Amino acid sequence: MDKPNSAPTRQANPFVSVPIEITVSVGKARPLIRDLVNLGENAVLSLDRRVEDPVELFIGTRLVARGQLEELEGETPGRLAVRLTEITDLSNDLG
Repeated sequence: MDKPNSAPTRQANPFVSVPIEITVSVGKARPLIRDLVNLGENAVLSLDRRVEDPVELFIGTRLVARGQLEELEGETPGRLAVRLTEITDLSNDLG
């Protein structure tokens, strides 16, 4: 039985446990189709960014953040992570 002066129990938002996919963009390339079809194993495709440039994080087509690539230390060498350096303002998208 609830106490008369107690606040109602807030239910947890059911959406917080829904997984989403985040795409990390490290750069873009614009090769000609003839160059693309001639690419083979060990070919190098030049991107429009440098290694130290920020990467962009997208949910679908929406840019949500920027960050720097880092290599994680631990059991799996070479595993990548992103250190967030900027979160985009999504407040205009929520209304």
